[in-house]
Amino acid sequence: MRRWFESSFDAPTRAQALGWPPILAGKSTLLLAPTGSGKTLAAFLTSIDRLMFNPAPEKKSRCRVLYVSPMKALAVDVERNLRAPIGGIAAQAERDGVPIHVPVVGIRTGDTPAKERAQMLRAPPDILITTPESLYLLLTSQSREILRSVETVIVDEIHALVSGKRGAHLFLSLERVEALRTAKGPLQRIGLSATQRPLDEVARLLGGGELSPSGRKWRPRPVEIVDAGSKKQFDLRVEVPVEDLGKIGKVETATSERGEGRRTSIWPSIHPRLVELIRANRSTMIFVNSRRLSERLAAAINLHTARPALPESA
Repeated sequence: MRRWFESSFDAPTRAQALGWPPILAGKSTLLLAPTGSGKTLAAFLTSIDRLMFNPAPEKKSRCRVLYVSPMKALAVDVERNLRAPIGGIAAQAERDGVPIHVPVVGIRTGDTPAKERAQMLRAPPDILITTPESLYLLLTSQSREILRSVETVIVDEIHALVSGKRGAHLFLSLERVEALRTAKGPLQRIGLSATQRPLDEVARLLGGGELSPSGRKWRPRPVEIVDAGSKKQFDLRVEVPVEDLGKIGKVETATSERGEGRRTSIWPSIHPRLVELIRANRSTMIFVNSRRLSERLAAAINLHTARPALPESA
């Protein structure tokens, strides 16, 4: 595992360096990290290590990692992104002559055909990717049997779930998974997001609760909070493309038979500056007040960029 990681990445990201110790220790963990910081790999890599380098259990008890995404498209992306680390680690293990079990990744959403659902019940995947609604349907059917062996559940984009009924429904489903399990030890819960706040409240929802040994008091389960977030650095400028704003809107010298003049506009000065900014940056977002204005602005920018540049001597 280490050799594959070091050949693929320069170093762990901050999210991975801070997130791996509690996850490796088996603690439920809430990880806050920016988009693109590798937090999904931080959540999965420990489980992949455990799945690949330990003997595989019997077929009915194969499903040990449950990944829940609020969006079906995100679930498909994660399934695709898991192929690279699993394939890379498998190739490294083959070169080193180390026996492994290559984990099977399965997706269960509303679009999953009935044939694949039946196949999943007969031969559960090692990693199951699903949505909150599909998890509920799993728990209300015979397919719930494949969840008895789950050891780790990963809830991605948890911020999209904590503030509404959909999230309350999911956390109730996680309690049902907890009650259903026959696997040893508590269910490890890992929550991921780049924008979750407040962290202690999100952690309380992720961990859920249980009765004390005396059975008289309800207490929250412990969740380790890992804050690997970073503050955005802004370069905010206010620019005016004309020297004197007082002249804007004044009537120019009359040019028509009626003696009417045209009012001066700031837009002819804005267009060249916008083109400069667009060319100087990889991505540019321009906010306007209406669709009509956006169309006029797009046409003006295209027209300006189509004009041949004047020679320096002109």
